[in-house]
Amino acid sequence: MGRRDEGHYSEKHPPGTAVRETLAAAVRKRAISGEMGCADAFDIAATLGVPPREIGAALDLMEIRIAKCQLGLFGYGSGVKILKKADTVAPELEKAIRDKLDHGRLSCAATWEIGAQLDVPRMGVSSACEMLGIKIKPCQLGAF
Repeated sequence: MGRRDEGHYSEKHPPGTAVRETLAAAVRKRAISGEMGCADAFDIAATLGVPPREIGAALDLMEIRIAKCQLGLFGYGSGVKILKKADTVAPELEKAIRDKLDHGRLSCAATWEIGAQLDVPRMGVSSACEMLGIKIKPCQLGAF
């Protein structure tokens, strides 16, 4: 969901879906001006021992916008796209990406795995995907 969906993130979830108070408290503590950085959301998930998707759902239900995607895909200001298309892609990186495709897309989680496996920054992997015309989806937090 994009900025145009702001204030309606909770509509992605069934009516009556609630946020556990422990999650809500952690989110309230870290959110700033109705936003939370992707890295902060992952930090909360690790600290509380819950899947990132659960933090993403809490953010949606609390109408808190996810900012500063660690892959550079969104959340860096109005009209600002931080992700740049790579000029070239190393053959081993392209192979790793193509090997993990699911219906022509690469998941956010697979992007992270490839980066860790090949010692490539996460945004380096997403830049390669941009150059190769490969969409990254789904997001581990459920943003897309």
